[in-house]
Amino acid sequence: MESDIFKAYDIRGIYHQDFEADDVVKIAQTYLQIAARKANKKISDLYLFLGRDIRVASEELADITRKVFLEYGVTLDDGGLLSVNDFYFAMGTYHYDGGMMVTASHNPSKYGGFKMTFYDESEGITFLNGKELYQVLQTVSFPLDAEKTAGKLVEKNIFSEHLKHVLSFVDVSKIKPLKVAVDTGNGMTALMVPEIFKQLPCELVPLFFELDGNFPNRPPNPLAEHATEKITAKIKETQADFGMMFDVDGDRFFLVDENGELVRGDMTLILLAKGMLAKYPQAGIVYNLICSHAVKELVKAWGGHTVRSEVGYFNAARHMRESGAIMSGELSSHFAFRDNFCTDNAFIAMLLALEAISVDGRKLSAIIKDFSLYIKGDEINLTTADIPAALEKIRVKYKANILDELDGITVEFSDWWCNVRASNTEPLLRIVVEAKTYELWEEKKTELLTLLS
Repeated sequence: MESDIFKAYDIRGIYHQDFEADDVVKIAQTYLQIAARKANKKISDLYLFLGRDIRVASEELADITRKVFLEYGVTLDDGGLLSVNDFYFAMGTYHYDGGMMVTASHNPSKYGGFKMTFYDESEGITFLNGKELYQVLQTVSFPLDAEKTAGKLVEKNIFSEHLKHVLSFVDVSKIKPLKVAVDTGNGMTALMVPEIFKQLPCELVPLFFELDGNFPNRPPNPLAEHATEKITAKIKETQADFGMMFDVDGDRFFLVDENGELVRGDMTLILLAKGMLAKYPQAGIVYNLICSHAVKELVKAWGGHTVRSEVGYFNAARHMRESGAIMSGELSSHFAFRDNFCTDNAFIAMLLALEAISVDGRKLSAIIKDFSLYIKGDEINLTTADIPAALEKIRVKYKANILDELDGITVEFSDWWCNVRASNTEPLLRIVVEAKTYELWEEKKTELLTLLS
């Protein structure tokens, strides 16, 4: 198997190209060894959860994983087809020793993979880094030297309990009869979204709700080029108030305004934070360091406080646990909540957005305009042969104005700032620039690209 399928957050690769069935057996056996050590139990005493998405490879990958778990005596609850939101809810609610979700996030349809988690009373839900699993895998003698005994399999349906849970985050009576176009991209949120809307006064305009692991109608990642074209057309065709999108595994949530403009993740965070601070005055909000400075300024103006985080949902979850913050948000549109086991939940984000937009009463574009205090474009991805050398150029040029190197290098001036960091998942530099004026933003963006090219 290819070592580069083991990522910073999970395992992802092309099945039958980057890894094969016997590699999946090794991954599952290695996970069992790590889970047993973490839980301080024999493998046969483990209580685990398994779920999968609709990807082409996911059913076979789940079948192999299930077989491995059961032949080593594990008690296994199998949730079948579900979203990452459902998976995290199950992990936190039923206190499994661990769980594996068969998914490849928002990668193209030919990819398969795994998210791996644990649960313990002191830390709650924690995540197993794909690279960490690979390090252990290289030390294991296969087949795994552990007692083989028949496990116990239970088919677990968690949807009704999860529905009650997500609805508890909002006052449904405050949600107005909005007309909302929702694009699930033929992915996993298509199972839960209709059930949520049955509890609301809103009209659901569904787009691509048929589960299809080939994702034939739009890219799995809503941030990909052309991904919003069809929901934009649907909003205009049906005169919907606005639109919503999910990535195909379901853990990211996106808003599309009445004009078909995709709302940036940090602007959605501000919308959700405003509503949460009305419920929890003076609460903390975790934001990652590539979000707009408008996040910290507006949260402070509304009586809350912010906690600045490195990029990545592992980091946001850790900061929420450590600080007691009520929620976290990232530019990538991951939104996690303290009372949801400090994990992502796009359904909760969706409900909070519906409530906040209803309470405000204006068009979504007008609401977001109020939050746009600065000029900030999308994250720029730059392929660079020598990433350390490129970062050193930043250190030299902006030495007097380096704020910190919490995650990459953040440079801060009175009227503009930037962050330049190496990607956790790809051989790229990621660049974010924000400024007080459009002209200054263009100038500094060009300055950085010229320096690093």
